Amino acid sequence: MTKGFYQLTSGMLSQGRRLDVVSNNMTNLSTAGYKAETYTDRTFEEVLISRVGNKDKSGATVIGGESYILAPDQLYVNYTQGSMKETGLALDFAIVGDGFFAIQTDNGVEYTRSGSFCLDNAGRLYLEGHGLVLGANGQPITLATDQIQVDGSGNIYTQDGAFQGQLGVYTFADNAQLEKGTSGLFLAGGQAAQVQAQPRVAWKYVEESNVDMIQEMSRMLTAQRALQSGAQVLKLYDALLTKATTEVGRM
Repeated sequence: MTKGFYQLTSGMLSQGRRLDVVSNNMTNLSTAGYKAETYTDRTFEEVLISRVGNKDKSGATVIGGESYILAPDQLYVNYTQGSMKETGLALDFAIVGDGFFAIQTDNGVEYTRSGSFCLDNAGRLYLEGHGLVLGANGQPITLATDQIQVDGSGNIYTQDGAFQGQLGVYTFADNAQLEKGTSGLFLAGGQAAQVQAQPRVAWKYVEESNVDMIQEMSRMLTAQRALQSGAQVLKLYDALLTKATTEVGRM
């Protein structure tokens, strides 16, 4: 009977993690370039089988009895493009199609879809709270002023037509292998970033998050109900065990 405690507890922990992910998605509804995440889990037996084999898992065998204890599986990121929002601000940019802006942070180069930039004290293009924006040449972009003109490929010019640099738009062979850093930006995950020669960049626009609020509300309600049901059954298990212990003690 005690097996039920482990199953219920793992299920409740799993629903708690799912609620955390949903809450984070809803919090970032208005964050430019944010990509929605989806939490998935699987039973411990499935996790165990996948880890028994080395590289060839075809001969994996079940160890022990079946188990329905849930364990975290993966956190999937939805990389589909969000809608474009016109801001009219000279330092706002949005990537059309695949690709990421490269940011030189204190921890190295990281990547983002957020193109809401500003200028630091040295006149360099900067993503606030993170680092310098890198151009197509892999170097920071320095602007003399924010009075600029930008074409559809991300080439930046002064009002007089002097070339200032090109925004770097970088792509990867497999976005699913990207890793989300603690800063909220993406890490290459061992992949080589390839700069696009002719990127498509929308000037004075930002890409909104691709969070679907209705879907997130539905996921939140489902997880909350599952969590509440688990708590109620857990109380029932506790009452049954208490009664069983009491009856055994009287024998």
